[in-house]
Amino acid sequence: LGTALGAWLGSGLTHMYTQFFHFPLLEYHLALSVVMAALGVSIAAAMAGTLGAVRRAVRLPPAEAMRPEPPAEYRPTLLERCGLGRWFSHSMRIVLRNLERSRGHAALAVLGIAMAAAILVLGNFIGDALDDLIELEFEITHRQDVMVALVEPTSHRALHEIARLPGVLRSEPFRVVPVRLRNGHRWRRTEIFGIGRKSQMLQLLDDARSTVPLPPGGIVLSAKLAELLEVNEGDWLTAEVLEGERPVRRVKATAFISDFVGLGAYMDLQALHGLMREGNCISGAFLRVDSQALPALYARVKTTPQIATATVKDAARRSLEATLSDTLLRMKAVNVLFAAIIAFGVVYNNARISVAQRSRELASLRVLGFTRAEISYILLGELAILTLTAIGPGLALGYSLAWFASWGYDTELFRIPLVIKPATYALAATIVIVAAIVSGLIVRRQLDRLDLVAVLKTRE
Repeated sequence: LGTALGAWLGSGLTHMYTQFFHFPLLEYHLALSVVMAALGVSIAAAMAGTLGAVRRAVRLPPAEAMRPEPPAEYRPTLLERCGLGRWFSHSMRIVLRNLERSRGHAALAVLGIAMAAAILVLGNFIGDALDDLIELEFEITHRQDVMVALVEPTSHRALHEIARLPGVLRSEPFRVVPVRLRNGHRWRRTEIFGIGRKSQMLQLLDDARSTVPLPPGGIVLSAKLAELLEVNEGDWLTAEVLEGERPVRRVKATAFISDFVGLGAYMDLQALHGLMREGNCISGAFLRVDSQALPALYARVKTTPQIATATVKDAARRSLEATLSDTLLRMKAVNVLFAAIIAFGVVYNNARISVAQRSRELASLRVLGFTRAEISYILLGELAILTLTAIGPGLALGYSLAWFASWGYDTELFRIPLVIKPATYALAATIVIVAAIVSGLIVRRQLDRLDLVAVLKTRE
């Protein structure tokens, strides 16, 4: 039942992710392969653990199995052998010795708790990355208020008419040329975007997010496009123009930029005119507009037949954020739920096993004069050490999974930056700690109900 429920929840989460990223075919393949793989791994892990326990029980001779369990063997820990034992209380020494005695069990507990923290980091990484991507695209790279695209390329004189639209404070022209870029047998269809060398409204950035200046000649490619074409800086490309007379030109790759949407190619506007052997024609303009005059600008644009589209950056950003907010909220809720269940299950299960295995030992300590608080310190101290030890590796594992996810989403359509906010790490650690505290308090109540007489009876 647990495996089936996990597969059902996993398929629902898969559906959410694939709908968010608009990959319907991917959803089908994931539903068929990933869910089946999850079922197989779950069943295999359960069978491996069960068969291991059964094998140990079968190998145990009956006469030995009927004997009382021998007392646990404790030795000074490595810290004590190094001379640091005097810094620890008797209760802490018991805790450390038990952890060192059951290293395998402790390592598995740490791994389970670390996986819970890793799932939280991975789940919130998508939101952090998309927030960073929106900020990069709408605030740093594109600084215009409105982008106007013309029905067809026209004379540079159209820029003066666009500049006279209501509320326009500044205008910068651009030219878009659809091309097929070819390097040997490798090719990609894209557009060459021509902008002014001193453009302030469209910034080209490198990996360090520093501005890449447009060279007076040559072409600037996105790093992903250069990777697909196997182009190095200084290589020559064939540009097959897909409009007008469809000329074929040779152009030199002079620089690469880091972008996250599509496959971009950029040139200096005058160099692009020279490549096309055309006059100063434009395909549109970037506009900086007085916000108070936007309604009048909309009205004028609607009545101007030469203008095909007018994209308002703030409206596009609000629409995108509204679309993302609901989906990301559900993603975070599901990931938090999964991680909290895993953390609670691992810590609680480990605590219950410790109580079952050490009830006689803890009861003996109570008889010897230890208080309930002291034996609770011994048991819960182990859980605290395991939890705190697991958080660091869990956050590191979460970063590794986020890197793997970022690498997996590195496609021609879009790329996701590897950005994880400190708040994500803090949230992951907090949820794991809270889940550990809740499970520890539940087990603590069982220690209060410990029957000393029944526990200390000799097991025949």
